[in-house]
Amino acid sequence: MELQRREDQGLSERKGQKRKLEEETKEDHEISVPTGDARRALLAEVTAQVNVLDSAFSWRESDRAAAKRATHVLAELAKNEEVVNVIVEGGAVPALVKHLQAPPCEDGDRSTKPFEHEVEKGSAFALGLLAVKPEHQQLIVDSGALSHLVNILRRHKDNSTRAVNSVIRRAADAITNLAHENSSIKTRVRMEGGIPPLVELLEFTDTKVQRAAAGALRTLAFKNDENKNQIVECNALPTLILMLRSEDAAIHYEAVGVIGNLVHSSPNIKKEVLAAGALQPVIGLLTSCCSESQREAALLLGQFAATDSDCKVHIVQRGAVRPLIEMLHSPDVQLKEMSAFALGRLAQDTHNQAGIAHIGGLLPLLKLLDSKNGSLQHNAAFALYGLADNEDNVSDFIRVGGVQRLQDGEFIVQATKDCVSKTLKRLEEKIHGRVLNHLLYLMRVAEKPVQRLVALALAHLCSLNDQRTIFIDNNGLELLLGLLGSTSPKQQLDGAVALFKLANKAMTLSPMDAAPPSPTPQVYLGEQYVNNATLSDVTFLVEGCYVICLLEALILAMEKHLVMGQKIAFVVIKILSFFSLAGRRFYAHRICLLASSDAFRAMFDGGYREKDARDIAIPNIRWEVFELMMRFIYTGSVDVMLDIAQDLLRAADQYLLEGLKRLCEYTIAQDISLENVSSMYELSEAFHAISLRHTCILFILEHFDKLSARPGHLQLIQRTIPEIRNYFAKALTKPNPHNLRL
Repeated sequence: MELQRREDQGLSERKGQKRKLEEETKEDHEISVPTGDARRALLAEVTAQVNVLDSAFSWRESDRAAAKRATHVLAELAKNEEVVNVIVEGGAVPALVKHLQAPPCEDGDRSTKPFEHEVEKGSAFALGLLAVKPEHQQLIVDSGALSHLVNILRRHKDNSTRAVNSVIRRAADAITNLAHENSSIKTRVRMEGGIPPLVELLEFTDTKVQRAAAGALRTLAFKNDENKNQIVECNALPTLILMLRSEDAAIHYEAVGVIGNLVHSSPNIKKEVLAAGALQPVIGLLTSCCSESQREAALLLGQFAATDSDCKVHIVQRGAVRPLIEMLHSPDVQLKEMSAFALGRLAQDTHNQAGIAHIGGLLPLLKLLDSKNGSLQHNAAFALYGLADNEDNVSDFIRVGGVQRLQDGEFIVQATKDCVSKTLKRLEEKIHGRVLNHLLYLMRVAEKPVQRLVALALAHLCSLNDQRTIFIDNNGLELLLGLLGSTSPKQQLDGAVALFKLANKAMTLSPMDAAPPSPTPQVYLGEQYVNNATLSDVTFLVEGCYVICLLEALILAMEKHLVMGQKIAFVVIKILSFFSLAGRRFYAHRICLLASSDAFRAMFDGGYREKDARDIAIPNIRWEVFELMMRFIYTGSVDVMLDIAQDLLRAADQYLLEGLKRLCEYTIAQDISLENVSSMYELSEAFHAISLRHTCILFILEHFDKLSARPGHLQLIQRTIPEIRNYFAKALTKPNPHNLRL
């Protein structure tokens, strides 16, 4: 990531160089993209100027004036990148390279030359503009430009006039543009001997020359170890460090850029730079009026702090943290990115973590997580990861809503997501001892918003052993339930998510064993005795009630019109119907039924009329339901299909068969959806289906965001809050061997 950042920075540097060249000419010609006749006319113009340059290589005043005008015209044209290709096509490069050198002099001619340095300056300027396009760089170098540009630096470094300064500056700028993002040309500059004169020019009297030389060294040092080493060997560091203290923003910006490229991926050079005294002036640049210098200084401090623990501490001790935090508030995205980068490196040291948070770095770093810039997000996340390592920061992290920001953030790259996950895990590991005591104290005495933030965070971060202490003994559960009743949809959702997380941690009850077990041990006769007349001592008449009701209705209707004899006959029919048409017979065994449930025990041992009855009518239960219920009683297990589950649940509740109820609840729970969760909850209430009710509650909490978009969700939440309270009270109230002393 850091290498890519340097590449991007270099690209903007080169374009900035082109803009600088344009501004210095004091002219602004807008040339549109040439096509057709316009392109042919432009090519003719370029060819004409090239011919002038080819024929005007002498010290005659007329030739020098013509050559000056030609280089000026070509440079003006080259300011428009859209016509650069046409200029190159017209043969301008060899002609311009030729005029980087002075025409030959007659022996002994020491007189002042007309337009001395002007043509060389114009040629260097035009070639520098052509080199903005990478595809032309090698062509220019192959035409011999580098050796001539280096000779200009050597020839004139001991002379300082306005004209000389200009040609030196243009030569250095051209080298910068030629070598930009081109590793082979960077090496070629070194082979041509270009680095020593550039280093010497750092001490030139003209500040523009200093800046141009530093810009060239900055480009040459990027990702080229041999160039870095030669720059250092030429003793550039003392001068560069002095330039860091310059009042000229352009000077210290280029100087800090050179040093940054020198130390990048070069630990030995980094040590030399620090030993030469660069640390304090770099820190001083954090308060510069030049945002580019601030950005480079922050990046450089991050590089200093990358591998040296002592350096991390020294940077903080020398006052870097406060300006870095102030830079986090800047509207400049790159400035915020670099300051977050530096703070992230500094925050990997234990001694710095509490200080960064104490000075106010926590909240602006959390706000940067909302950025749409992936690098900025990642740098902020990495810094927060460091701060979370110090338990003195955990309470502040939670108090300002840091956990929620980490959980709710929309992170662009996977590396940031991984970093955030590690930060939450690191915070979770700190929730014990004095950290937890402090958080519980805040839950009791802080303002209500802070209390709720603490409760939300602890629902996600606390250990299983501390749940009772936090949410029962210290009222954390009521704080979360209060969020469910809030008028703010965001608070409602936060509360639901936290409760669902807490429920997952405290899942002491599963859908299959939420209901209490039967107090009586079960006796299972086995599959072979299901509806078997062998040894049967009781018979159930199933689905007969419907026939009886129909006969009774017919008899009552006919009695009004029949004589006495007929009445007697119909009474006989009515009596017979109870025995022959009362329903399908199911043969059962009292001993099995007595052991199955309290309902059958009361039926056969109590004072009910069924106690000694041989045949017992079963009203309002379909044969399929009754048969499946009896099969469970005889075998202890059945496969409950969804289409019969609700009727079977009703029967199991009627006959107090808790095990069968659990099976039915489990099957029904598999069908819970956003559309039916409300009716499922009503079903659980109607038949006291505890497991199903808890499953509905968890479903409501898990899908709260989707349910909130449906009508009636608030009423559903209000109805379930008391049961949610009961659910968690039961789940969390258990012996806690790790209970804290508060």
